[in-house]
Amino acid sequence: MFRYIASAIMITQKTFTVSELTRRIKGVLETSFTNVSVEGEISNFKRHSSGHLYFTLKDEGAQISAVMWRGRASNLFFTPQDGMKVVASGKITVYEPQGKYQIDVVQLQPRGIGELQLAFERLKQKLADEGLFDTDHKKALPEYPERIGIVTSPTGAAIQDILNILSRRFPAVEVLLYPVKVQGEGAAKEIAEAIKDFNKLGNIDVMIIGRGGGSLEDLWAFNEEVVVRAIYDSKIPIVSAIGHEIDFTIADFVADLRAPTPSAAAELVVRHQSEIIEYLRNFCYNTEQDIRNIITSQKDRISSLVQSYSFNRPIDLLRQYSQEVDELNRQLHQSAMHSFTFNRQELNSLQKRISSVNPASVLERGYTIVYKGSEVADRAKKLHSEDSIEIKFHDGKLPAKVE
Repeated sequence: MFRYIASAIMITQKTFTVSELTRRIKGVLETSFTNVSVEGEISNFKRHSSGHLYFTLKDEGAQISAVMWRGRASNLFFTPQDGMKVVASGKITVYEPQGKYQIDVVQLQPRGIGELQLAFERLKQKLADEGLFDTDHKKALPEYPERIGIVTSPTGAAIQDILNILSRRFPAVEVLLYPVKVQGEGAAKEIAEAIKDFNKLGNIDVMIIGRGGGSLEDLWAFNEEVVVRAIYDSKIPIVSAIGHEIDFTIADFVADLRAPTPSAAAELVVRHQSEIIEYLRNFCYNTEQDIRNIITSQKDRISSLVQSYSFNRPIDLLRQYSQEVDELNRQLHQSAMHSFTFNRQELNSLQKRISSVNPASVLERGYTIVYKGSEVADRAKKLHSEDSIEIKFHDGKLPAKVE
């Protein structure tokens, strides 16, 4: 009895596909862990070419996969590295193709950051909420600038690195230096004023602001709100070149383009002469290849569409309807022929019946019709002796007299 009940239960139990089960697990996890913070050590860190960050958070007993999308990763003020202990905040999601859960990181920060770092984060979040970092406000750099404005210290290594790169890559470009303090008291105000003055001056194609590397305190002038808002309000495209590659300031997020170093900034704003020559040389070839690739891609896309079920479904329906029309036409023809045959038989029957009562047919069988004058003498009492009559045969009439 027990075995029978167990079998019945097993028979009626729902069987899931892998996709259905994974989707249910995904729904449970993603609705239950919508806002979590996880502390752990980074391992297997990878920055994808798309800009997304993939890594693992681990401790002594477990590990969890983590992903941080490009839009959020671009706002990080530090570069994650393997072995770094961090606090990751976000939500748990399930990557269905591999059936694994992971944390979708919204915010990532080093564990145990100080008050200065907290102030950095608060201001950064405030300005981000106001939309100062939105890509919609970022301006494109001119391809071939004629005048470049530089805001930096006249005695630092940054200006020398920038000038050396510019003179080597494109010596014809004109450079205007606006000397400012880059750290210490009053530095932020000077930097902001320099940006505003360059905008008033006009005729500047692109601007570079920056300095060499240093500690968070040394770079703090570029985290001041007055500087950030001056960059945001600038009509001239601005490239930030502050510190080394691992250094991030709020000015980097609001600038139209961030360069990892001052030297890199100079390389970004002007092209090398040889690069321009090579570009012109290969322009026609590249254009031709691009067009060929587009044509091939579109051919493949069209071929795929033509062979797809959705594309061919109307044709299938048309064929089905065409077959139905043929079948209905056959049935109509069959019904018409049946009706025609029946009606013809009825007509023949009626013709035979009419023919059987046709006086001409009766006369052909030997009968005659007697006329007295214009009337038919259908009874003997209508005739009297000496009456003139006319007898009609099937092949003619004869006059007669009654005796």
